[in-house]
Amino acid sequence: MPRQTEPSANNALGAILQGMFATGEVRSENTQIVIDHPGLRPDLVVLTPGRSPVVVEAEYLPAATVEEEALSRLGRRVSPVGRLIEAAVALRYPDEVGDCDDLDAALRAARLSYAVFTEEGERFPEAGWLDGRVENLADMIRLVSLPQRAVDAAADALEQGIERAAGVLDELAVSRPGINQAIAAILGMDEVPQTWRMAGAIIANALVFHERIAGIHPGIKPLDQVCGPESPNPIAETVAAWNQILAVNYWPIFAVGKDLLRQLPARDAARLLSLLHYTVGEVEKTGIDNAHDLSGRVFQRLIADRKYLATFYTLPASASLLARLAVAKLAGVDWADAGSIGRLRIADLACGTGALLSSVYEQIAARYERTGGDPARLHAPMMEEILYGCDVMPSAVHITGSTLSGAQPNVGFSRSRLYTLPYGRQSDGSVKLGSLEFLQSSATGALFNTSDPAQRTGSVGEETAAHIIVDVPDEGFDLVIMNPPFTSNTKHRDADGNVLNAAFAAFGASVDSQDDMSTRLTRLARDSHYHGHAGLGSAFASIAHRKLRPGGVLALVLPFTAINGSSWAKFRELIATQYADVTVVSIAAAGTDMAFSSETGIAECLIVGRKTDAKETPARRAQFVTLAQRPSGLAAADEFYQKIVANPAAWRLEDGPYGGTPLYCGTAEIGETLDAPLDDYESGWGAARIADATVAQVAYSLANSRFHLPTELESRFLPMSTLGQIGQRGLDSQLIISSAHHGPFIKRAKSPTATYPSLWNHQAQDETRMLCNPDSQLRVRPGMEARAAEIWATASRPHLSRGFRFNSQPIAVAFTSQETLGGRAWPNVNFSDSRFDYPFALWGNSTLGLICYWYYSSRQVSGRGDMTIRAAETLPVLDFRALSEEQLATAEGIFDEFRELELLPAYLADADPHRALLDRRVLGELLGFDEEVYRGVRRLARKWCAEPSVHGGKPRPRRAVYVE
Repeated sequence: MPRQTEPSANNALGAILQGMFATGEVRSENTQIVIDHPGLRPDLVVLTPGRSPVVVEAEYLPAATVEEEALSRLGRRVSPVGRLIEAAVALRYPDEVGDCDDLDAALRAARLSYAVFTEEGERFPEAGWLDGRVENLADMIRLVSLPQRAVDAAADALEQGIERAAGVLDELAVSRPGINQAIAAILGMDEVPQTWRMAGAIIANALVFHERIAGIHPGIKPLDQVCGPESPNPIAETVAAWNQILAVNYWPIFAVGKDLLRQLPARDAARLLSLLHYTVGEVEKTGIDNAHDLSGRVFQRLIADRKYLATFYTLPASASLLARLAVAKLAGVDWADAGSIGRLRIADLACGTGALLSSVYEQIAARYERTGGDPARLHAPMMEEILYGCDVMPSAVHITGSTLSGAQPNVGFSRSRLYTLPYGRQSDGSVKLGSLEFLQSSATGALFNTSDPAQRTGSVGEETAAHIIVDVPDEGFDLVIMNPPFTSNTKHRDADGNVLNAAFAAFGASVDSQDDMSTRLTRLARDSHYHGHAGLGSAFASIAHRKLRPGGVLALVLPFTAINGSSWAKFRELIATQYADVTVVSIAAAGTDMAFSSETGIAECLIVGRKTDAKETPARRAQFVTLAQRPSGLAAADEFYQKIVANPAAWRLEDGPYGGTPLYCGTAEIGETLDAPLDDYESGWGAARIADATVAQVAYSLANSRFHLPTELESRFLPMSTLGQIGQRGLDSQLIISSAHHGPFIKRAKSPTATYPSLWNHQAQDETRMLCNPDSQLRVRPGMEARAAEIWATASRPHLSRGFRFNSQPIAVAFTSQETLGGRAWPNVNFSDSRFDYPFALWGNSTLGLICYWYYSSRQVSGRGDMTIRAAETLPVLDFRALSEEQLATAEGIFDEFRELELLPAYLADADPHRALLDRRVLGELLGFDEEVYRGVRRLARKWCAEPSVHGGKPRPRRAVYVE
């Protein structure tokens, strides 16, 4: 039969896409749609209310001109809406589409290749082509119809307006303090500038939403008529309009905003409304009709208590990636059936501004729409039954309600499952911990439900009932998704802020309240997977597990210490023994790019898995995905997700140094995926956040006494053990000097005649050689002589670094010429045979020793690896017990040669001639390996030093160093 023409293929594709855009219109081969060029005929135009039109230009391979044609459509206006084309897709049909008999079937089965162009001149991907089926193309069209830059511009405009509004309230704090007291009481916050910004954000958010729904519901006037320059009484008109809106519903958005407005004097309220009316106009100029997540982004920029609540904003692209991974693991859901979807129960018990719940909503709605369903049908059940959100900040829950309600502003609902939970000291003298109360209960009281008018009366939102019960049933949820607070419950007093316990220092809590809240958490967390050093994140993870039904999906954003921090071992055991289909995603980048949240400054990970039931055996393995960078936008998040699920790991951690399965976005490699076991939950899951999985595979082989270098087919035997089996770890510094821990010593400045010398702190200028001098001395506390003698008996010459900065410090093992007590940075290591001291210093500072330290350390901070004293016991080291007398003597001789040699920082190990010489001596003279092994280790050094978690973003030399 004759080849199918491109117009025929375009018409068939348009019909398929139309079935996936229930609320949009897909036009194909339309000659009258471009206003400023009536003769121009785009292949396809997708028009969606409230979004920018998207053009698709398509050609059969090789599609030589398709990119040029797509680019030529940008910036033109289309009828009937007159909106600019801000994104265009260049699509290539494969040959089998042109040669088929049935275009519909061929297009649905085909792998299409496409690229997206935006008005800013950007191409996604930068090089090469995306690859997917028609439903993937539909998802991409949805995403690019809301340009990221415009959203950011709208968020910036909104933030500037909020700051101006906060200035009005700041003036009132001086002239009329009683008003600001009332505002703080409404929000449950202190009388501080942060509170005025929160109030401004809530009112601004309501005004943006007001402008969006004006005209949708009869009688609701636009902002110009209620608070514009011509309005005679802006506050009365605005409150009246908001009462009309509340009669429809929208309580999550307007109730608190109205309460705040009614506290203000008429003149100041008019001034504030005038400022924010201008702000709404600036937001509208950006062309963003859908206010999705704008207030959430701005809200997070304004939170001053993040230091203690650690509620870092989940970036939209990160939230989208996690939600996609999580929703994809939901089993037994018929995405074409609204009733099946309506039976889902989904919770975020630390919802913040609702970024994760909103992303889950979007994913579910998109799956339903792809089957031909109208997402508006899902809105009421989503708000009333499916989505649960809890937080301790009333203003945060307000933003969550706004974001979720805004998905379908013209669809009302009778209630929601969004709650502000009591936190801190209560009126009866007790303390409450917000969602942490769910550690021991399926129900708790709520301050109020922000969306149910039956629970709110008066001007400040008093509840009508004495107690609102929030029921979050155990094993009641299909998906629990959270980015919980990370703060540790074990921090000591902050001299600047009177903070005894940072985990509970938010909202100006007194020292007594902090102490009582900590005590309550200890009681609530009994029999859970919480650990104080791990922080509140481990408590929320335990709650999530408790609330999931068998078969339910766990989806968490956690600090990277969850991967290999010693205090997270119980959590890792939980995942290894009670979950299957586990995906762990991390980022091998430096600086802020290693986090999925905004402004954390620490590495983070995504952990997604399905809770097993009695009939299912946990996999005890996971797909470890290491990204080269976090997704830059929603389109990138979609493509990253597609590549992760479409590319199961072909290589395992145990397979040898062959790397992972590469993931590509176009021609750019965006990461690797590696299959690795979860059983080593004590030492941690070292396979995460490693750019080149080859290095992980070598480190893993070393830990198992197999020395397998890249390019070698076979591994060699190398006797290995753990530090805890060969030696004895030193004491925590608190047991040495802290009076609270009965420490018998007082630390003082160093002295050449010290009775009790100590190597205490990291002092980079004095630690460039293996041989280090004590930097402190210890004095015995009166009456504690016996305890001091006990502790002094643990003194030694070798010391292991606890916080090793790879990108600035040269040594992992320090050696003192005399026995010295180790301190906070350099705990002692004791061996039963003092001759082991020498090979330990050599091994620990060789390339192989550095890689072992790095692999088993917590790589949460850029360019740094932390090793707790407990974790040091599981650190793989050369088994010095297997060395012969001759080898031990050789080790001492090598050490004498190197003790005074200057070493470069560890991240320059591949370019350090002394490190290269050390490798040669250790590998050849001590261990008896040949020249090829030495060269293989030096190549490995180059790989290791290129890891972002090693160099931390510092520039790298071009060439490695070998010593002949």
